Amino acid sequence: MFLWDSTFIILIPAVLLALYAQYRVSAAFGKYSKVPVRSGVSGAQAAQYILQYEAQIEPATAPIARAVGIERVGGNLTDHYDPRSNILRLSEPVYGGSSIAAVGVAAHEAGHAIQRATGYGPLALRAVLVPAATAQQLTWLLFILGLFAHLPVLQNVAIWIFSAAVAFTAITLPVEFNASARAVALLRSSGLVAEDEIGGVRAVLNAAALTYVAAALMAILQLLRMILLRDRR
Repeated sequence: MFLWDSTFIILIPAVLLALYAQYRVSAAFGKYSKVPVRSGVSGAQAAQYILQYEAQIEPATAPIARAVGIERVGGNLTDHYDPRSNILRLSEPVYGGSSIAAVGVAAHEAGHAIQRATGYGPLALRAVLVPAATAQQLTWLLFILGLFAHLPVLQNVAIWIFSAAVAFTAITLPVEFNASARAVALLRSSGLVAEDEIGGVRAVLNAAALTYVAAALMAILQLLRMILLRDRR
């Protein structure tokens, strides 16, 4: 059967990396969410301060940076920046938390808002690929239909669409790394985080970045599996 095809073995490295990444995120966030940041600011306050600080040092970004909304969102580690509405949504532990982890995550999401304000190219490119990323599951259904109906054209269409989804996960890597780099630099230069607290911020953000690496590897290996299955039929 398709679900138990031997090519499934190809995905094992990505599955293992994803499990390890989730462990790293939970461990790092759990550890540093218990360490108060000495400046005493909450995640929401840190994000707001960073956006205002960026608007001052880079006046060209002011119209977008100062217009960013900051809202609470349910769940745990559900923090994200929505460029369509220019709203930064922070989970409750981050929004109201005054820990190194909360401030680091909030600063990272603020980094995405600054990327939009500065016209960061990879962020704009990723936005173009969003439809392909959201269609991943439907793409697999299309491929399976073509596989069992012996319709190569459907398989090829599915592969091309899935290739765009793979490109989305690949371009996400520099977007996330850049947002983290901006967060660390702005936390340091603004004085919100002391020099000896930067290591904790990096630990949390590096662990989170590993989840995106795992997602990219999984997407690449899934595409490889799809190609192998097409060629075997």
